Amino acid sequence: MANLVRWEPFNDVVLLRDPMDRLFEQSFIQPRFFLSGRKVATGRLPLDVTENADELVVKASVPGIKPEDIEITVVGDTLTIKGETKAENKQEKENYLLQERRWGSFQRTFTLPMLVQADKARAEFEHGVLTLTLPKADEIKPKQIKVALKSNGTK
Repeated sequence: MANLVRWEPFNDVVLLRDPMDRLFEQSFIQPRFFLSGRKVATGRLPLDVTENADELVVKASVPGIKPEDIEITVVGDTLTIKGETKAENKQEKENYLLQERRWGSFQRTFTLPMLVQADKARAEFEHGVLTLTLPKADEIKPKQIKVALKSNGTK
């Protein structure tokens, strides 16, 4: 005996939403084409974000970038990392068979999961990895409250 299942048209729409979001993100947010003669860096700046009791640590892979070409800003709970890679001077005698190395400007903006003390942040750069150490704001750190025994007035 066959079971009848009621058709819900909105289930199909929900299933289609995720692939459409990915399509728009790949097409418009992460462009892979030339804009006004300049090559746009493809993909996103990859980040690793970890936390411990006192700070957030953000690591970003920025190979081939000089530390002085990186700009880091923190406004409220928003972290922005910007930079630019310079194009190499092409030799007229060279005939490129493959050219995949990126050049141009890049930017990644990330909403931090908590407030940090931006004035006490540290940035270190080693082997193409930028490491940001952002101390957590004091108001979000857990504070221990001691419980006092209340006397009920009996002698």
